[in-house]
Amino acid sequence: MIAKPAAAPRRRRSRWFRWPIRILIGFVLFSLFFVALYRFVPPPVTTTMILDGNGITKDWMPLSQMDPDMARAAIAGEDSRFCSHHGFDAVAIAQALRHNASGGRIRGGSTISQQTAKNVFLFQGGGFIRKGFEAWFTLLIEAIWGKKRIMEVYLNVAETGIGTYGANAGAMRYFHHDATRLTKAEAARIAAVLPLPKKRAAIAPGGFTRRYGNSIAARIGVVQRDGLDSCLRD
Repeated sequence: MIAKPAAAPRRRRSRWFRWPIRILIGFVLFSLFFVALYRFVPPPVTTTMILDGNGITKDWMPLSQMDPDMARAAIAGEDSRFCSHHGFDAVAIAQALRHNASGGRIRGGSTISQQTAKNVFLFQGGGFIRKGFEAWFTLLIEAIWGKKRIMEVYLNVAETGIGTYGANAGAMRYFHHDATRLTKAEAARIAAVLPLPKKRAAIAPGGFTRRYGNSIAARIGVVQRDGLDSCLRD
């Protein structure tokens, strides 16, 4: 008879335990919905674009219409194992950790898939918490989108200059023609800007950007010859 009042506290504890589960289920359903939607619909805007005080210049172009050297340049400059990994490149991560431990310029180990997940669904910065969400969205886009769609979205939402997003908008800004026709040098220069788009320019680049662009241009042929872009070919 005396033990009955304990039932109410147990019910309250049960309600508190149910809320995290509901939030988790809601987040999973929410993320699945938008990942599935963007498999077919271009993402209209990203958090990076919204927070960009320089305005937004973008012009979506399907990957099938874009010069193939643009994707090859992105692979050469950003993620040489793009077609062979499943979203995470263990080799690149290990190399980045060893490099960063030795000091000097900080190097990341993010793949194009990870960068796409971050650009479309998350925000810049945020540390380990954002990295955790980034990993979740990377797994989803690898499973639902596939490599062609990941590259297509990446080359349309990545920042290619101040207030400029996507390879097509970058080509118009720097070379005054669209991305349907790019020389290897032009594609490489756009790819060289991607890591630091607010500090680098693809037109008349100097110093590190020029050397990096030349290096990427030289590797575009290697990407094609060795089939490193095989997952993007019809």
